[in-house]
Amino acid sequence: MSFLIRNLVRQVVRKVANDPATREKALHVARNVADEAKQIAKQEDRAYAAGQALRRALNKSRDGK
Repeated sequence: MSFLIRNLVRQVVRKVANDPATREKALHVARNVADEAKQIAKQEDRAYAAGQALRRALNKSRDGK
């Protein structure tokens, strides 16, 4: 399993390193992930907050926004 993840990460890093538009998207995604992590850390029930964050991410991916 770690072999697949390692190869996936390697491919993403290569793509980000070579393409400025992808680099901007990766930066935007990283900032959003950091913001979500901060929100989860602030909540009393972190498991519930993580579920809400996952639901928001799934809804965004379906809507294409």
